[in-house]
Amino acid sequence: MARFDSPVNIFALGGLGEVGKNTYCFETDRSLILVDAGVRFPEANLPGVDYVIPDYSYLKNNRAKIKALFITHGHEDHIGGIPFLIRSVYIPVIYAPRLAAALIRHKLEDARIKDEVKIVEIDSNSVINIGDDFKVSFYRVTHSIPDSYGVCIDTNEGRIIESGDFKIDLTPVGPNFELSKLATMGTQGVDLLMADSTNAEIEGYTPSETNVRSGVEEIFDKAPGRVIVSTFSSNINRIQQVVEVAVEHKRKICILGRSMETVVGISRQYGYIKIPDASIISDDMVRNYKASEICILCTGSQGEAMAALSRIANGDHKTIHIIPGDTIIFSSNPIPGNGALIDRLVNNLVKQGADVKQNSLAFSLHSSGHPSRQELRLMLRLANPHYFMPIHGEYRMLKLHAEIGESLGIPHDHTFVCDNGDTLVLKNHVVTRGGKIPADDVYIDGNDLDGLSSAVIHDREILKNDGMVAVLVTINSKTNTLVVPPIVYARGFAAGEDTHVIRHAQMHAEEAIREIMQEKVTFGEIKTTIKNAVSKYIYRKTERNPMIVPVIMNSVD
Repeated sequence: MARFDSPVNIFALGGLGEVGKNTYCFETDRSLILVDAGVRFPEANLPGVDYVIPDYSYLKNNRAKIKALFITHGHEDHIGGIPFLIRSVYIPVIYAPRLAAALIRHKLEDARIKDEVKIVEIDSNSVINIGDDFKVSFYRVTHSIPDSYGVCIDTNEGRIIESGDFKIDLTPVGPNFELSKLATMGTQGVDLLMADSTNAEIEGYTPSETNVRSGVEEIFDKAPGRVIVSTFSSNINRIQQVVEVAVEHKRKICILGRSMETVVGISRQYGYIKIPDASIISDDMVRNYKASEICILCTGSQGEAMAALSRIANGDHKTIHIIPGDTIIFSSNPIPGNGALIDRLVNNLVKQGADVKQNSLAFSLHSSGHPSRQELRLMLRLANPHYFMPIHGEYRMLKLHAEIGESLGIPHDHTFVCDNGDTLVLKNHVVTRGGKIPADDVYIDGNDLDGLSSAVIHDREILKNDGMVAVLVTINSKTNTLVVPPIVYARGFAAGEDTHVIRHAQMHAEEAIREIMQEKVTFGEIKTTIKNAVSKYIYRKTERNPMIVPVIMNSVD
């Protein structure tokens, strides 16, 4: 594998060409630091996959150089990969904001990682020196979770700013964006800006988080029965606004969903969410109050089958069920690909008599935590970089963000739209393209760190779409003969084993086996013959490609 001789190499193991698994690396000849270690949640075309994480093989091969992991904020697409990363390579220290540090500690405990991991809390005044190679400082940004920061990395070859997730919210829930600090860094000189591209398709400004409150209040004012609010468990600023409105309306608050309970518990402990103890009740106490006195806060705004809201809607929750007069607030926008799941959930809720409210022109119930195009322009003006690398977004978002940079005067050859694994080289304040490193996806099923290969995913896709045909064959290897005709079983493919196609597939398999067994053959050759004969016949008749599984039994009696 190629080793780099240049002073500072910058590359992403995740976060480019996708929304999720943000993992950015900065490497010199002696040291390597990481910014964030996230996961991506699987799309519908990845059956049985729980998480998608980066391929850490490059880090394993350079483990002696790894000095630290820096975290910008506590969302899963920035901290969710930490348990997998720590099992793969030794991370000497994790520097993280206070809330993110608490979430990471809980995540490591949940993953039963027994090795002690050093976690150091940082704030906007922290300055971390990594030998003579890196000096890392921070500036506060506004986002949908408290304690979010951008990162400034000073090296001997130049200055890099990595924006983290941000939006420029001038009326935020919580502290202000440190615009003056960012502007000062820009005035001093920024060689490379790496900035969030998630909303690069949306013109204007992202609405302030405080705008959501009025929409929520209006619904609470008019709701005759229970109010059930579903949002992301990690959207702590949103949760704080909802609970404030619930307390003002003298409603008791019931929190449902494992991740919601965890995040709210940690956030209350650290003072980021303030709920009076008297206002919180457990799910088995809900029946003791009038419907108009209840607010339920739960996960499931993306229609996830196992999340609290879906279980409530399907009647699978042990204590909470939908009753006519319930008002359901979806305080989020659909993630691309989840629209059908959400529509199905909404229809189910409405069928049971609930009044469902979603983000719309009538009700402002969600505000993105990412910057729209005007905020991206402002970020570029304040940082005033010589070179620009859009990050955190699908390819079209990165491309549009690069075009915004060019429209503000950054030369075309100073903007870099990269893929995971592409490297940039910073040397003497000049950025150029470098080589490429391995940066494939690793599919996690359960807690198996080895991940699933693309071949396994492909097999699952075949099983899902075309089903399986098993061919059971009994041979006598001593006499090199077929003992009984093959038996063919189909699952997820045909109505039954007695269909015309299955009967003829048995005949084709038998004919092919008898022909090949006229001479001495191996089990592998028999399997290949069966696969070829059966798959060709079935495709010719049905234009489908089920998985063919030959099972050979050897009878030597």
